[in-house]
Amino acid sequence: MWKAVVTAAVAFVLLFCRSSTLDNGLARTPPMGWLAWERFRCNVDCVDDPYNCISEELFMQMADRLAEDGWKELGYNYLNIDDCWMSMDRDEQGNLYANKTRFPNGIKKLADYVHSKGLKLGIYLDFGTHTCGGYPGSIKYLQKDAETIAGWGIDMLKMDGCYANVSDMSWGYPDMEMYMNKTGRPILFSCSWPAYAGGIKVDYSVLAKHCNAWRNYDDIQDSWDSVTHIIDWFGDNQDVLAPVAGPGHWNDPDMLIVGDYSLSYEESKAQMAMWAILAAPLFMSNDLRSISPEARSILMNKEVIRISQDSLGMQGRRVIKGTNKVETWIRQVQTKDTFAVAFLNRREDGMPYNHTLTLGSLNFTSTMGYEVVDVYDNHRYGHFKLDTKLTVSIDPNGVVFVYAYPSK
Repeated sequence: MWKAVVTAAVAFVLLFCRSSTLDNGLARTPPMGWLAWERFRCNVDCVDDPYNCISEELFMQMADRLAEDGWKELGYNYLNIDDCWMSMDRDEQGNLYANKTRFPNGIKKLADYVHSKGLKLGIYLDFGTHTCGGYPGSIKYLQKDAETIAGWGIDMLKMDGCYANVSDMSWGYPDMEMYMNKTGRPILFSCSWPAYAGGIKVDYSVLAKHCNAWRNYDDIQDSWDSVTHIIDWFGDNQDVLAPVAGPGHWNDPDMLIVGDYSLSYEESKAQMAMWAILAAPLFMSNDLRSISPEARSILMNKEVIRISQDSLGMQGRRVIKGTNKVETWIRQVQTKDTFAVAFLNRREDGMPYNHTLTLGSLNFTSTMGYEVVDVYDNHRYGHFKLDTKLTVSIDPNGVVFVYAYPSK
């Protein structure tokens, strides 16, 4: 059954990519970078908290870290501003402009700095009358705002949906994409349309014509509960979501919170693994100036990133939701019979759990058997025939993340 699902999904995705996707050449693999919101929110107090406030200094420092600490080379090349960067009013011509105290040199100068580091700059707008933080919205200024951000050298736009009628989004987001394309500047377009429309209550074939990525569900918070609620929602709705993901158009479960305050080491590994399985955009929201070595090692794991960035672009699926509270998620990568498999432990009983299964039970079919290798530490479990038992030990709220590829 699983192999039939994979084969059908591959055919659908390839057809979908050729015929109906946004034709701006961007996001052929899930985009990667850094986004301010989860870690820094709408902190505009640069008097008492200059180190953490939303300012050009913050983004220049994060650009330095992305460029100088090895992140850029791994693919984390977008630096994204979120809400609260604007002045509270437009100028006399109706143009947006940055808060002059916190961004004294303007967004164009910041973009130039980011580009000088070999990075790309993303920015935030809201389709409604106001942004979620109460700053000017774009609903009456779509063309003007598209031309403004293109003139600044912006490379990615996240367009939120606060203070807007959901019924207007079916024309508003496509119009914004049209106006950005008319500028001649390639701008990766991240839409919030489905998140406001109930997640699965949108026509994804239309959405993929106009957006490179889209938020589907609730904002992530700095907690394991928030992470698991998102994972559950993606699993429960995978029959709608998985077929529409692929090169140029991705479901976005929101930011990586690895390196922030609440996730344990094992929970951090689990979020990173699950985002890779889901073919999700990888946007860190943390403080790169003080990130721990443990969090850095997770976010910089080359094998996890390689799975995330697999060119086939297949979104993984939950294939077993076990009564033992261990879930099995599978993503096809590289070739017909190569898979990334995440065994996600949802148990909270305080000790590792030994989970045993056969690859045949996952509907793997190679009669030569499979080599199984841990993605995080390169531990080789060995050669497994379809009926050979494989046992993995999974920490509470943790994951075992493996490659399974056919033996030769």
